[in-house]
Amino acid sequence: MAKITHVSPLAPAEFPNLPRVKGAEYAAAAAGIRYQGRKDVMLARLAPGSAVAGVFTKSSTRSAPVLDCQVKIGAHSEEGAAIIVNAGNANAFTGRNGAEATDAVTGAVAECLKLPQARVFSSSTGVIGEPLPHGRITAKLDELAAALSETAIREAAEAIRTTDTFAKGAGASIEIDGKTVNIAGIAKGSGMIAPDMATMLVYIFTDAGVEQALLQKMLSELTDLTFNNITVDSDTSTSDTLLLAATGASGVQVTSNDGPFRAALHDVMLDLAHQVVRDGEGATKFLEIRVTGAASNTDARTHALAIANSPLVKTAVAGEDPNWGRVVMAIGKSGAAADRDLLAISFGDVLVAEQGWVSPGYREDLGAAYMKNQDLVISVDLGIGSGEATVWTCDLTHGYITINADYRS
Repeated sequence: MAKITHVSPLAPAEFPNLPRVKGAEYAAAAAGIRYQGRKDVMLARLAPGSAVAGVFTKSSTRSAPVLDCQVKIGAHSEEGAAIIVNAGNANAFTGRNGAEATDAVTGAVAECLKLPQARVFSSSTGVIGEPLPHGRITAKLDELAAALSETAIREAAEAIRTTDTFAKGAGASIEIDGKTVNIAGIAKGSGMIAPDMATMLVYIFTDAGVEQALLQKMLSELTDLTFNNITVDSDTSTSDTLLLAATGASGVQVTSNDGPFRAALHDVMLDLAHQVVRDGEGATKFLEIRVTGAASNTDARTHALAIANSPLVKTAVAGEDPNWGRVVMAIGKSGAAADRDLLAISFGDVLVAEQGWVSPGYREDLGAAYMKNQDLVISVDLGIGSGEATVWTCDLTHGYITINADYRS
């Protein structure tokens, strides 16, 4: 696997100072799964009574850890819980070996932390089709358990990276009934990004108390507004996993699916989703696609994703070319309702096309100047209804080819 030697030009200036989530502890270690000289395994331990919700890839070739997590999510328990994650090997398309490796890892974590195995969730990310050397993970469990700390979330974020050029974290602190509730999340993802129910690997922790069914409902709804609206390359991973744990250690109980907690959780999830796009393999531009005036919200999202996933649109953005004809092409091929003579296209505040033709006031130099920005917005108004959607993507550069051509070398 090619060594990542640069940081995305779209990366945040630094890893954020995340709030401490009571009842959640983290640790990281170097197991040598595929990488040398870096930590590649993360362990999180959750306080007794923690609720855990999750959403996962709908891929028909999903990995053994995903299948295992799906069986375990939703079961109520007053016991503690744990999450174990490795980078470098996806433990996907590995047949019986995959299930046996997952069972061995989760069983060893359960024994080490004195937990039921049904409360140990695992994820693996990296190369598909190679047996997971699970003994390298289990050999590190005593070291991981001894290092568990409420302040080690950044180390956990670093350990789950594959082709990521930076560790991703986001957090929020809010006041509810006079008490502070903290939320902190980490994510990995750079390529193979077109989520279908969840995305990449994401782990979010809060010390709010939330009943599992409500936590699951909130997570599923917010995923559709955040992670399911990003795309880097239109490819859905076999390993997409998003876990949300609520420890209840703050003493605040959230009972409503509407209010400050949901709003704060949405902001954390959207921040992490945007960071994944900003770390898109080879990315140099962050692109927001806004579609309004569609026949329905579903149609608007179909159009937006057709634009966001178009290699021709994405390469034009990479070349800073205001080629609005490629946007027209993407709308036409999407399959959703559109009327050529009603739609309007803007690059930022520059109206480029309207009523089936180039806008009378448009000048190419205005479009070209706008495309030099690092953060871009392409807006499309279909003019036929009230449906709307926003998705986020990045450009497509030669760097994407280089990274993926060398992925297994």
